[in-house]
Amino acid sequence: MRGMAENPSPPFFVSTFSKLPESLFRAAEPKRVASPKAILLNNVLAAKIGISAQWLHSTEALHALVGNQALPEVPRIAMAYAGHQFGNFVPSLGDGRAVLLGEINGFDLHLKGSGRTAFSRGGDGRATLSAMLREYIMSEAMAALDIPTTRSLAVIGTGEGVPRERMERGAVLTRVAKSHVRVGTFQYLAARGEEATMQALVDHELAKNFPDAPEGAGRFIWFLRQVIARQATLIAKWMCVGFIHGVMNTDNMQVAGETIDYGPCAFMDAFDPQKTFSSIDHTGRYAWDKQPVIALWNLTRLAEALLPLFASETNAAITLAEAELKNFMLHFETAFEAGMAAKLGFAEIREGDADFIALTLQNMANSKADFTTFFSTLTEAVKLDNDKKIVHFFNNANAATQWLESWRKRLSSLSLNRMKTANPNFIPRNHRVEEALAAANIDDLKPLHRLLKVLSKPFEKHEGDEELALPPKPDEEVLQTFCGT
Repeated sequence: MRGMAENPSPPFFVSTFSKLPESLFRAAEPKRVASPKAILLNNVLAAKIGISAQWLHSTEALHALVGNQALPEVPRIAMAYAGHQFGNFVPSLGDGRAVLLGEINGFDLHLKGSGRTAFSRGGDGRATLSAMLREYIMSEAMAALDIPTTRSLAVIGTGEGVPRERMERGAVLTRVAKSHVRVGTFQYLAARGEEATMQALVDHELAKNFPDAPEGAGRFIWFLRQVIARQATLIAKWMCVGFIHGVMNTDNMQVAGETIDYGPCAFMDAFDPQKTFSSIDHTGRYAWDKQPVIALWNLTRLAEALLPLFASETNAAITLAEAELKNFMLHFETAFEAGMAAKLGFAEIREGDADFIALTLQNMANSKADFTTFFSTLTEAVKLDNDKKIVHFFNNANAATQWLESWRKRLSSLSLNRMKTANPNFIPRNHRVEEALAAANIDDLKPLHRLLKVLSKPFEKHEGDEELALPPKPDEEVLQTFCGT
């Protein structure tokens, strides 16, 4: 990590969210820390959003990104929202350990782990170094896989302990997002009967993240339509890389269409459609194959909150909302089939492909094939014209022969380039993430940087780092993940 530079001129930050009605936020004063230290600084992301590396590495940035000082002319606020958590509605949640620092070029900067706020409800408002590094790893891996996601600009160590099951090191993450407005934000306003504020919030999101929005009363149902389409595509992209979010509560669904809140999330190793990782998901509510259904459930809650904006008569508003919600599964299935077809090497979708995709997944489930390695090996099999590389992923030789014959017949319009960009060699394997976090906690950042290097270019080979692509051995497998709060 480079040393801190002298203070250059800071980037120009604004705060459009703080111009909205005050019920949407509370003023926040992060807890000062005495000895902040930069652990990770994301120069590539900084350049993308218009922050200079000189400022990012400055002493001023260090103190701003740990919460010690505010940015010039920009108020720090904690955002209000409600949410259904595992199906149970909580009318007031909000940023209990996070602060909206400001916005630059349309991107929010949000501090996570910066101390108690008006919404903390008994929590300490802090975050552990392990949890913040984990979010950095996962979000940056998702970005490299071309999956819409919030990203991580910095992890700053606080130099202070955080009590969890044991005392852990503290840290603050700077999260970058198109928006931090969630389904739960609209639920919060609906529960309070704040229709005018809800209208203002929709208009804020339309101006910030939906540039093609129409004018007039029809913009509200149009907004719902766009959120539905973005979420359907997002969930399909998750599932095409074996990603399981883990806590798809309505307060963890961002309306701009990015993946947000990396808690007990994980990428599958051995394929199991009912796979969960979260230590608190006892019923499998957020399993891999349940994610589309849960997304639709969440979007239905959004539609309910927005009903008063659709039409003055309730039944008319419900009819409009239902017509939009019916399109979710069609959007999802189209996006998922297109993604899986690319993974299989098909240049386009044809009749019968949905059945073949289902057959492929069933064979993988039967043999517990490693999700990522199956498809990366399939890409190699095409390049080398060698089917033997894929046979061992099946339960028996007969199943392999039948599947390969059907697949080869379907490859009449092969798209190898699509396969190469749909089938990563590297994902953040759970055991490798845990290995990097354990080392970081004893001041060894080499495994972390090695892992981040391959994850930044997941479709490449990375000579010398091939072991990071391998599935875990039985004694390395991570069976549960935790939210870190």
